[in-house]
Amino acid sequence: MGEAKRTRVTPTIYDVAGRAGVSIASVSRVLNGQGSPRAETRMRVLRAVRELSFVPDGAARALSNQLKEVVGVVFRRGSEVPFEDEEESLLFIDVINRGIEVAAQRRGFDVLMSSVGIREDGVSTRVAAIAGKADGLILHDRMLSAAGIARLAESVPVVTLAGRPSRVSINVRCDNESGMRALIRHLVTDHGYRSLAFLSGHPDSPDNQARARVFEAQAIACGAEIHAAAAWHGDYSASGGARVIASLLDEGRILPRAIVCANDQTALGVMHALARRGIAVPNEVAVTGFDDVPVARHLHPPLTTVRQPIQELGATAFEVLHSRINGSAGRRDVVLPVRLMIRESCGCAHQPSPLPAPAATVADEA
Repeated sequence: MGEAKRTRVTPTIYDVAGRAGVSIASVSRVLNGQGSPRAETRMRVLRAVRELSFVPDGAARALSNQLKEVVGVVFRRGSEVPFEDEEESLLFIDVINRGIEVAAQRRGFDVLMSSVGIREDGVSTRVAAIAGKADGLILHDRMLSAAGIARLAESVPVVTLAGRPSRVSINVRCDNESGMRALIRHLVTDHGYRSLAFLSGHPDSPDNQARARVFEAQAIACGAEIHAAAAWHGDYSASGGARVIASLLDEGRILPRAIVCANDQTALGVMHALARRGIAVPNEVAVTGFDDVPVARHLHPPLTTVRQPIQELGATAFEVLHSRINGSAGRRDVVLPVRLMIRESCGCAHQPSPLPAPAATVADEA
């Protein structure tokens, strides 16, 4: 008779701990990226993992912690037909989501991504269904009302992006206020532009509202004339920015000396529409954006804008949510610093200028 086949024993975390000469808790901290294990401990654990060909049982770990090891991410589409003619407006969202995904992978989590239409019925029901499949949710701008978020937070931890903090949810955003103030001071004080317009994004977007509010206050304080009526309402997309400019010119309106756009995609459309009408940027009309998406520096002329750490915004949102999932207490508003990027579209030579701003802050709510 042939020799009986030997049953291969799958190595366990106990085997790793024995081989490395450390505790089970130390192995767990190294493998889960938790705490601050000593470099020598980490090296011994990882060596043991390699020698034993140990594969952490994510399903078992999740079961013991009663976790799915999944986070849900929900964002809004710009049109009723999914992703039709709106690829440019997804640039910002894509970079944020990439940050979430990278941070999640480091923690051994998967990401469940979903989109909903701006005017879609049953958004709350859709989001609640996603929450049932995840350990926590990250909601992009303008997803749910404060009451809707409060109801959702009764079942899972919730982090909002570019929204407003609440007593039951954490908000992660960039410093709109200092960025817009620095931009307006540059246009009015450094360039001497006396007529400025704000081409807005979605009216119910907290980011848009914050930028519009600071634009108006800072421009008035600097003695500039402002244009911010309904004719200047955009929708955060390049096509929306182009439509606003075409409509104003078709009506025979005189454009202001500088157009401050709510985001870079809008600025891209504005510059395209001005070029089609033979209006030179920045010699006749200066144009600025907000975000500093990768394409901004490659426009002609390169775009003066406020740089948000977009991918870090997503990564931070995940890390904050991960802490909350693991029982971290506290209600926080996380604010990331921004930087004014001076390029040619405002009338300057290319010279990035750091905006004085504090490091990321975590402010406890009252």
